[in-house]
Amino acid sequence: MLGLMQDHPLLISSLIDFAQRHHADGEIVSRRVEGDIHRYTWGDVAKRARQVANALDGLNLAFSDRVATLAWNGYRHLEIYFGASGSGRVLHTLNPRLHPDQVVWIANHAEDQVLCFDMSFLPIVQAVHSRCPTIKTYVALCDADKLPTDSGIPHLLSYEAWIGKQPSTYVWPTFDENSASSMCYTSGTTGNPKAALYSHRSTLLHAYAAALPDVMCISARDAILPVVPMFHVNAWGIPYSAALTGAKLVFPGGAMDGKSIYELIEAEGVTYSAGVPTVWQMMLTHMKTNNLKFGTMTRTVIGGSACPPAMIRAFNDDYGVEVLHAWGMTEMSPLGTLCTLKNKQLKLPPDAQMQIRLKQGRAIFGVDMKIVDEAGNELPWDGKTYGDLLVKGPWVLGAYFKGEGGDPLVNGWFPTGDVATIDADGFMQITDRSKDVIKSGGEWISSIDIENIAMAHPAVMMAACIGMPHPKWDERPIVAVVKRPDMAVSRDELLQFFEGKTAKWQIPDDVVFVDAIPLGATGKMQKMKLREELKNYQLPSL
Repeated sequence: MLGLMQDHPLLISSLIDFAQRHHADGEIVSRRVEGDIHRYTWGDVAKRARQVANALDGLNLAFSDRVATLAWNGYRHLEIYFGASGSGRVLHTLNPRLHPDQVVWIANHAEDQVLCFDMSFLPIVQAVHSRCPTIKTYVALCDADKLPTDSGIPHLLSYEAWIGKQPSTYVWPTFDENSASSMCYTSGTTGNPKAALYSHRSTLLHAYAAALPDVMCISARDAILPVVPMFHVNAWGIPYSAALTGAKLVFPGGAMDGKSIYELIEAEGVTYSAGVPTVWQMMLTHMKTNNLKFGTMTRTVIGGSACPPAMIRAFNDDYGVEVLHAWGMTEMSPLGTLCTLKNKQLKLPPDAQMQIRLKQGRAIFGVDMKIVDEAGNELPWDGKTYGDLLVKGPWVLGAYFKGEGGDPLVNGWFPTGDVATIDADGFMQITDRSKDVIKSGGEWISSIDIENIAMAHPAVMMAACIGMPHPKWDERPIVAVVKRPDMAVSRDELLQFFEGKTAKWQIPDDVVFVDAIPLGATGKMQKMKLREELKNYQLPSL
């Protein structure tokens, strides 16, 4: 016997319809590429998203054709989110921080038909357009009078002119909720990038889950500034959860420096933000240098890579901001865990609570996880035993676009490539990436633990730990360090700083001072490139 409920497919168009009907006056604020501040409402987003849908129909795009973007976080990008997916096309957010050759490969692999781009990315488009045969239409996200006359791109359209002539009425099509809604390519640290292809169903379930109190706790009372780019796993789903709840959105555009982000937070009364550690490091440095405080911000989600404990403590102790430590992947839409305390933990002393907050957190309903040994046997949740982390759930990837890489699953579970522990309360902690863990004398050393200790030193701006070959111990750790420009620290001082904070055999053999640590397109440290840069390095004991 089936239930007798109404049958309404979970479609992204229903989010923008709901936003228009129930919180049409909710504010959307954007710092534009043009430099000014743009303001309008969720009601305006809905009308213009329908104009985008009409414009796409006018190009005779087929169902599931890909609509690509090269754009910052802003209101026009938001309109394309809903207009493209809502009309049955697939939104493809290209990463502008990639090399043009990578952009070409990805656009051709995705078979993009349309490319909408911010004018700051015109040089990238000029470099790639002749090599992307499937893209028939190029749209510059600008007013008609800002369209360059000598762009070198045939038939380049102005976004405002393109959608401006379209009606703001549109009947969203109804189709299978498992239809593709958007796609995002992995970083491609080994081989070519692979695409996660999200569905309308997976996106809406993820939006519901992200808004839960024990997850991102997004509500109509929030003013949210997503520092995480809209080209990075759909800004962690925040645009969808904000439409669902009616939260105010504040978009930073291309001004991603610490000073600009801080000023926008203060000017717009931002209560909540989300981003990767490298961005917050810049902002905290700016705030400390200028003796600044927050007026309204109380929470921030930090993910993308492990957040250094020193950063969590700085936000909490110095600025009164609760850090919600999160973990996920492109293949997970991306949220997998988020660290919020349970009722029984509220009575713990602050230091004990902090030890919990340093973990990546508990699984969100919709995500199941386990840790296994090399033979695939499930390991205990004791907070000490570490193993390979596997996940499954309705917004977890089942296969890559076009079957790239073959079947990625292991008995129905997706192997994340992370090494982790899980404690008795279900709190997961990443100890390393499986490719980064250091094996010394048959024992594993967590590079993340070493980095976290180094980052706690006041003179250290950034740290990356890697293993170096050793004839006796197989590998020994070293730590590459970027010093703060206004502070001095020596190799011996840093090595002494590790004493008493970890086992003696886990203390790095050396400190290497570098000008910068290579970062990937999403702000993650690229240890493979760091190893290449240090390929001629010799351990001091050899």
